[in-house]
Amino acid sequence: MLNRRSLILAGGALLLPALRLPALAQGAGEFGTAARPLRVGVTAGVHGQVLEVVRDVLARDNFQIKITEFADFIQPNVALAANEIEANTYQHLPFLEAQQQQRGYKFAVVGKTVLTVMGVFSKKYTKLADLPNGARVAIPNDPTNGGRALLLLAKAGVFSLKPGADYRATIADITENPKRIRIVELEAASIARSLQDVDAAAITGNYAVPAGLNPLKEGLAVEGADSAYTVLVVTRQGDEAKPWATKLARAYADPAVKEFCDKTFGGSVIVGA
Repeated sequence: MLNRRSLILAGGALLLPALRLPALAQGAGEFGTAARPLRVGVTAGVHGQVLEVVRDVLARDNFQIKITEFADFIQPNVALAANEIEANTYQHLPFLEAQQQQRGYKFAVVGKTVLTVMGVFSKKYTKLADLPNGARVAIPNDPTNGGRALLLLAKAGVFSLKPGADYRATIADITENPKRIRIVELEAASIARSLQDVDAAAITGNYAVPAGLNPLKEGLAVEGADSAYTVLVVTRQGDEAKPWATKLARAYADPAVKEFCDKTFGGSVIVGA
């Protein structure tokens, strides 16, 4: 199990090994051409699937992008900082802020992509109010998504958190817990597979959907579109206003992207939330 303070996850399945790419020589022409496609990093899974649709949208105007999928949530930012890609589209704001603080990155936000909704699921109960005393509830063991889960559970009335608690909340911030709910911290990617072993679990949409779980239909508690965890288009500082950056971000608002998300993910992936 990963230490909860050692890694922050931000959505997307882990399927492929992280790729190290050669830096592209600058001054070789405008990005978006066949000779110099815009290089965009993403985690495999939901965010990779959506970016493929964005690629097709941009191709209508002969704007070319090259997608690189990464196997973890650290390498896309390492690659961006090293000029190996021009943008990435996999992280939400809490993760980005934590990474910048920890690693000193100088990145900028260009726009929003999609929100993979977090929901609380159970194979044993149909209402959170039915959880028994001492129930075991699984949450992600990484800081941002773990705090995200605690906030969702607190909002649903499972327990209370200290006033002012945000995405950095930990189990130490739980105050009133009348049912003595026991929090089980697991790697985010494994929670859906462990659902039958606990009484309930908080799972992000990027892991819930591949496991056949729809937060909007089966979730006992579900995030709203006002969530702070919408994934962003991120570039290096100084690039955020460049035409290729704004073109990439705007492509996520194309109706084809929303149609794909609605059809493929049943409403559990919200465009531009």
